[in-house]
Amino acid sequence: MNFKSLLAKPFANVIYNKTRKSMMQAVQHQEIIFRSLLKHGAGTQFGKDHLLDQVADHAAFTQAVPIRDYELIKPYIEQIKQGKANVLWKGKPIYFAKTSGTTSGVKYIPITKESIPNHIQTARNALFCYMAETGNTAFANGKMIFLSGSPVLERTGTIPTGRLSGIVNHHIPAYLRSNQLPSFETNCIEDWETKLDKIVAETINKDMTLISGIPPWMQMYFDRLIEKTGKNIATLFPHFSIMVQGGVNFEPYKARLFESIGKKIDSIELFPASEGFFAFQDTQDQEGMLLNTNSGIYFEFIPAGEIFNEFPTRLSLKDVQLGENYALIINSNAGLWGYNIGDTIKFVSLNPFRIIVTGRTKHFISAFGEHVIGEEVEAALKSTLEVHPAKVTEFTVAPMIQQGEGKSYHEWFIEFESLPNDMNEFAQYLNDSLSNKNVYYQDLMKGNILLPLKIRVVHKNGFIDYMKSIGKLGGQNKVPRLSNDRKIANQLVQFVQPENE
Repeated sequence: MNFKSLLAKPFANVIYNKTRKSMMQAVQHQEIIFRSLLKHGAGTQFGKDHLLDQVADHAAFTQAVPIRDYELIKPYIEQIKQGKANVLWKGKPIYFAKTSGTTSGVKYIPITKESIPNHIQTARNALFCYMAETGNTAFANGKMIFLSGSPVLERTGTIPTGRLSGIVNHHIPAYLRSNQLPSFETNCIEDWETKLDKIVAETINKDMTLISGIPPWMQMYFDRLIEKTGKNIATLFPHFSIMVQGGVNFEPYKARLFESIGKKIDSIELFPASEGFFAFQDTQDQEGMLLNTNSGIYFEFIPAGEIFNEFPTRLSLKDVQLGENYALIINSNAGLWGYNIGDTIKFVSLNPFRIIVTGRTKHFISAFGEHVIGEEVEAALKSTLEVHPAKVTEFTVAPMIQQGEGKSYHEWFIEFESLPNDMNEFAQYLNDSLSNKNVYYQDLMKGNILLPLKIRVVHKNGFIDYMKSIGKLGGQNKVPRLSNDRKIANQLVQFVQPENE
C-alpha cells in the first residue's frame, strides 16, 4: 500500500465517524449556527439596518430579514468593493467569488475567513467518507483531475477576485499537489477548447484514478480521449475508480458516461456553489446528499410554489417534510442573509437530512399555467429511455406559443448520440410520461390548449456549438433544462437538423 493511501485510511475513519455523529445533531447544530450568526452579524452595517440585535428567534428573524437575491444585496456588495469594512460580516472578505448571473450580470460573492473552510473541507469530507465506507483508498496513489477555472486572481479594490474553483485551487492541500492534474499553467488557459486539448495531452498517459467535474464537461473530456486513442476510458485508465461530479443532475448523463468509461465505477455527488458548499454524498448505498448542517450556514426552506410570494412561508430544518419541493435559502458566515440561491431541493430522508436537487427557481415552464419543473422533465426522459432505448447527449425545453387554440406546445431540443428506433413513439411516450408527472400539463392537453410535445433533433455537438457561440463553453457553464421564454430556443434553431435527415 502506497504511503498516501496508508495515511489516508485512519484519517478517513476519523472524518467518517465525526460526520456520522454530526448528522444526528443537525437540528441542534443549526440552532447554534443561527445564534452565532446573529451575534456576529449584529454589529455589521446589515445587522444595524435590520436590527439583528433585537432578533430572539427564527420567527422574529423572518420579520426582520426579507428574502433577497443578488440584486437586493448588491448595494452592500458595492460598499465592500469601495473598501468599507463590517458591512455584511465582520471585517472584509478575503475573496470575492466572481460568477455570471442570468439576470444580474457579474456577481461578486463574498468569501470570508470564517466561510472558506466550508468550501475546502466539504469536498475533503466527501472523499474521506467514501474511503471509510468502501475501503477504497488506492485512488490516493494515482493522478486526480480537480478541474478549476483559472487560478489567476484579479483584485476588486484590495480583495482578490476570481472564479470559486480557481480560488479553491489555491487551497488544495500540499499532500495532493503532486497528484493533481492538469498543471497550473493549463488551468490558467481561458479558452475552453485549447484548455481541453492541453488537459488531454497532459493526462492521456497518466495513471488517472479520480476525475471530477460537471457531467457535460467530463463527457467532452472522455469523447476527446476516445477520439484520440480509440480506447474506452477504463482501458486507457485501468485504475480509474471514482468519479466526482456536481453542478447538474447526474441522471441524464449517467448512462452515456458509464458507456464511455466501459464499466460502472463509484461516483460521489456534490452540491457546491459560490455562495457555499451545501451538501455532499456521504454514502454509496443511500439516495441523496447529506445536508451540510454544521458548516457556518443556517438553512431556510420555502415551499417552491411560494417563492415569488411577497411573504412566503419560511421553514427551519426541524419543520421540513419528505417529498416537498423547497427553494433553498441561506444565511451564512460569508455575510449572506435571507439569500435565495435559486435552487430547489427535496428531502429524501429526514434521519439523517439528505436532499436531492430538483431544479432552479427560475427554470420552469408555465407559459400556459402548467408550471413544469426540471425534476419532471428529467424523470419523464429517464422513463422514456427505459422503454425506447436511445442515447441522449444534452437537451432543453421551451414553450412554443402559437395563436389560436390547440396550436401551442412544448418544444424539446435533444441532441442524441444514438436515435430511438421510432421517433414518433419516443415523443408520444415522453409526452405521456410528462403528463403523468404533471396534472396541469395533462389538463391543458385535454382542454385542447396544448398539443403534445414536439422534438427538434440537434445535430452532433450542437449544444457545444451553441455554448461556444454565446461565449460560455466549458468551466461550470451549463444549458438550462427549462426556459419560460424562447431566448435559448430561438438561438438553438440554427443547430437543429433538417426535418428530413
